[in-house]
Amino acid sequence: MDFLQQSFSVKFDYKVYFTSQLFSISNPTFKHFIEENKVAGAIQKLLFVVDENLVLPFPELEKELKTYFSAIENIHLISEIIYIKGGEAAKNDLPLFYAIVNAINANGIDRHSYLVAIGGGSLLDLAGYAAAVSHRGVRHIRIPTTVLSQNDSGVGVKNGINFFDKKNFLGCFSPPIAVFNDFEFLKSLPAGEWRSGIAEALKVSLIKDESFFNWLEQHAKLLTSRDMPAMQYLIRRCAELHLQHIASGDPFEKGSSRPLDFGHWSAHKLEQLTNFSIRHGEAVALGIALDSTYSQLSGRISLVELDRILQLITAFGFQISHPLLKIDDENSPLLQGLNEFREHLGGKLTIMLLSSIGKGEEVNEMNAQMLKESSEFLLNYSI
Repeated sequence: MDFLQQSFSVKFDYKVYFTSQLFSISNPTFKHFIEENKVAGAIQKLLFVVDENLVLPFPELEKELKTYFSAIENIHLISEIIYIKGGEAAKNDLPLFYAIVNAINANGIDRHSYLVAIGGGSLLDLAGYAAAVSHRGVRHIRIPTTVLSQNDSGVGVKNGINFFDKKNFLGCFSPPIAVFNDFEFLKSLPAGEWRSGIAEALKVSLIKDESFFNWLEQHAKLLTSRDMPAMQYLIRRCAELHLQHIASGDPFEKGSSRPLDFGHWSAHKLEQLTNFSIRHGEAVALGIALDSTYSQLSGRISLVELDRILQLITAFGFQISHPLLKIDDENSPLLQGLNEFREHLGGKLTIMLLSSIGKGEEVNEMNAQMLKESSEFLLNYSI
């Protein structure tokens, strides 16, 4: 047998900044980042992709960008900003992907320049994927504008779009060069979007940090009443736990395990079954309710623990049951999500359940009858 062996590792390093009014001329955060990453003798370009839903609440944003970057040497701001309507529909619209790639090409965005995306998680996924496959990797910067993207998806390493009616079928793992969480953007969020991101904080607390779950219980009223200091703490702690997980195990998901996707196998299927009319966070809350109930019925957590979980879900304004969450038999549409979850990674099915509040446990099978009982329990559950 004759062969050559190759082995190497690549170190990824990026910072997640927490700030407010990022592009105020008095805020040096972004300027310092640019200066720290400048390329000697090169004029670096910045191409912005912005969620068009930000235009109304932040009418001065484009003017602020032009003023801010005009004062930084060797930086060229591409004058034409790409405006895209955010939300899950953006990831279903292949022409939007091509529009970003075309703009990268037309404006000569090379591997020393930057594609900067400002928006929610779906827009960041789309723009990050376009950046990652252009020139085999253009530097991309994420500026998340929703709770969900600031505390979860925006700080991670995944990019992608939906294809074949499957969530994130096309995508890649490509870390951003930096993430800037600007809390000012949160002020314009409608109530549903503000609440939606809290589901991911609940998720990570349940599988990784009991003390964080306790904190969420204690501060539920403040969070739902849009208390900004409470939300800032939630976002930072959730992002911290997310980053710790990425660094500690399998960041590019080479195995069959996705611990951070607790509650997501059914959430992803619910989104598809409702034609993405349900928000991701709302679907995740339903998925958490289902898998927490399954954890209790399978003897992993107590009924007291389940009650605490379901009461907190409802305290945040989420539903714990949905018509499409109902499981009648093994042919119920929701159960197709189990196979699609396994198929997304390959290998054996691996689902995260709970062994206690703050501790997850991986299993490799889900009993259809017990899932049916779990859905019926939630349908009849009352606080």
